[in-house]
Amino acid sequence: TYAPKLILLDISDINCIRDVAKEILNCYGCVDILINNASMKVKGAVQSISLELDKKIMDANYFGPITLTKAILPNMISRRTGQIVLINSIQGKIGIPFRAAYAASKHAAVGFFDCLRAEMEEFDISVSTVSPTFICSYHRQPAPGNWEASIWK
Repeated sequence: TYAPKLILLDISDINCIRDVAKEILNCYGCVDILINNASMKVKGAVQSISLELDKKIMDANYFGPITLTKAILPNMISRRTGQIVLINSIQGKIGIPFRAAYAASKHAAVGFFDCLRAEMEEFDISVSTVSPTFICSYHRQPAPGNWEASIWK
């Protein structure tokens, strides 16, 4: 058994993910199960959400999980074992009004992990996607003009 170790990671900060994965692998030697379960969302009309915020949502919900997965994957492939889980959203399958950035990022993630599942079969690595319906998330009411505070985490 291993003593737990707290490693902080901002999944939307793509530049630090590889270093965190390396730290985890250096500490424990391998990852048996990777559960991608971080997400950000914002509610608003397409025309009112900035492109900057669209990109931040895409970084957290799409590029973050695939960057972490790609950093851990070589170790799993070399051991020919492992399980990767994406906790996604039903909005990765259907879009609803006022959630365009979120739904787009979740659609992209589903597509990536579906392809990954097919590719990893030969290495005996299981890839699963879980798409729950609507859930209650932590939310802060934004101050006027403060889009970052309107993000759900």
